[in-house]
Amino acid sequence: MQIAQNSVVAFHYTLTNDAGEVLDSSEGRQPLTYLHGAGNIIPGLERQLEGRAAGDKLNVAVSPEEGYGEVQPQLVQEVPRDAFQGVDNVEPGMQFQADTQGGPLMVTVTKVENDTVTVDGNHPLAGQKLNFDVEITTVRAASEEEVQHGHVHGEGGVEH
Repeated sequence: MQIAQNSVVAFHYTLTNDAGEVLDSSEGRQPLTYLHGAGNIIPGLERQLEGRAAGDKLNVAVSPEEGYGEVQPQLVQEVPRDAFQGVDNVEPGMQFQADTQGGPLMVTVTKVENDTVTVDGNHPLAGQKLNFDVEITTVRAASEEEVQHGHVHGEGGVEH
């Protein structure tokens, strides 16, 4: 069976940046399982998997536009340290959910200087080309319930 709209796909992957550093991998874990066409994975990777089958191995390069987007400078802001009430020691790398006009946004602390904290609302991989080594392990038709819910159920998916 070839990967198409409403296929359940499972694959192993290794994600690297252009410097060859491993950013993520399914090695030693279960394969990543998703519902094709439901927006469960980044668009550039999903597009490259279309038409493939179980057993296929491929290398996929995904541009920032088809991955996590370009870096948006307006999502980097300096905020007063007292905005972090109840947190004793704010440090770079900490993540918080910020309430914005556009709704909740995860931000990462990138710098703490005196009474000012710099936070970044960009995805950590924004602006980067992503390189995937992929091995497709399973392709099957999704159940009606999976299609209605927009995600995979059972092994590798959501239990409910």
